[in-house]
Amino acid sequence: MDDSKPAICVFCGSSHGADARYAEAARSLGRLIGENGFSLIFGGGYVGLMGEVAHAARMAGAGVTGVLPEFLRHIEPPAEGEEKIVITPDLFERKKLMLRAADGFIALPGGLGTLDEFFEVMTSIQLDVFRKPLVLLDVGGYFDALESLIAHIVRQGFAGSRATELFRRAETPDEAVAIVSRALGRAPQP
Repeated sequence: MDDSKPAICVFCGSSHGADARYAEAARSLGRLIGENGFSLIFGGGYVGLMGEVAHAARMAGAGVTGVLPEFLRHIEPPAEGEEKIVITPDLFERKKLMLRAADGFIALPGGLGTLDEFFEVMTSIQLDVFRKPLVLLDVGGYFDALESLIAHIVRQGFAGSRATELFRRAETPDEAVAIVSRALGRAPQP
């Protein structure tokens, strides 16, 4: 992993989703990661939103590290020779490496894997395993239902009110990168 720059880990879909705004946000986020002097850690597949973020980050000068389980190499193929790829034996090791190496996390729209990764980080923050910024990049209200679910969990007494403070919500890629930048003591680039 690239240790010379703080790393933002981006969780997102391996497909483009139903709304063109998701890919547009992914490209913008990748570009901003590079322009703000961060490196990128992501799921490794050069497909869907993952590929959009990785390509844009690399084009903007970010070091890019993909973390890909062996069994997904043919389903979510990585870029050939254009980024560092770490192959893991399974999903559990993938998450372990991503969480350890990242300085902050941003979740774009995605599927079950994205939610799994988001909740893994959220739980780690809740249990004081680490203190790293976690941001939901809520493109077009994609995460409204997730935020409602978390509020419901709190209301039903399965989590304390602090649960809603374990992550921040951003409506734009600029806002998401600014939140992570400030949390890491860096000034976001205009």
